Amino acid sequence: MQTYVRELTARLPRVAPDLEFVTFRDGGNFGWAEQVRLPLALRAAKPALTHFMSQYAPALPPRPYIVTIHDLIHLLFPENFKSKVGPYYRTVVRFAAARAARVITDDDRTLADLERFLNVPAGRVRVIPLGVDDRFLRPIEPRQSGRPYFLYAGNHRAHKDLGTLLRAWSALPESIAVDLLLTGEDDVGAADYMRSGRRVATLGTLSAEELARYYAGAVALVHPALREGFGLPMLEAMAAGCPVIACADALPGVLHGAALTFPARDAVAATEAMRRVVSDQGLRTRLVNEGRARAETLTWDRCARATADVYREVLEESTR
Repeated sequence: MQTYVRELTARLPRVAPDLEFVTFRDGGNFGWAEQVRLPLALRAAKPALTHFMSQYAPALPPRPYIVTIHDLIHLLFPENFKSKVGPYYRTVVRFAAARAARVITDDDRTLADLERFLNVPAGRVRVIPLGVDDRFLRPIEPRQSGRPYFLYAGNHRAHKDLGTLLRAWSALPESIAVDLLLTGEDDVGAADYMRSGRRVATLGTLSAEELARYYAGAVALVHPALREGFGLPMLEAMAAGCPVIACADALPGVLHGAALTFPARDAVAATEAMRRVVSDQGLRTRLVNEGRARAETLTWDRCARATADVYREVLEESTR
């Protein structure tokens, strides 16, 4: 979400010079600032249109407005989140989405979720895939670790299903001496999956530059998440020339055909996918080439232009 806000607020004034933009930064989730102070500030400013760039929006902002809802993972997997989150989505987020002129989301998969959980008809939703940071598309010096490695990049929330990744990696034949590296801290018991001849390690927090080097040097990025709104690490890895192996339910539609996939929670199939990427150079080359080609089309400028088109669509309606 932070990347989305940062990239759009920086690029929209440049790609849409016909529109004037004012940024409101004072909000905070679930509290007085979000639900009272921000709507009052908006009413005072009297914008022709407001865009809330996440689902954490006031219940009663001035209209017309647009809201971006990247995903509804909190409602798909409620057991993995705090008990207060579900009621917030079913009340505040549902009401905000119902009054929005448009809802923007990242992938076609979320259309059904928006209708199921928030009663948002598909006709009011605009699907705009996210973009990749320019630094991942530039020439990158791969990280030289001395040992080949698979990489996971992302947080460790339960729906990321790191257990399936760890089981799949640990089941690889001994002849495949490829380590497993995970961003973040070891809060998933990674050390319990160590195998003779290869290791699993956590990397802590990486800068974008460090992450790009890890992508470029990896045998493959393996992304086992049960679901994603979009899944920026998969796009970033493709941009950096890294093959991607992913749970089929997590891969966004715009990347279909550019990654090797396996069914959700299927560690056996994930092991086989990892084995294939190691042993089949032709497959690796195809995944790298196709992934890079997709990434080159999915820039943040493209995302910003498509978003500005939605603004113009709503503004035209409001003046009729």
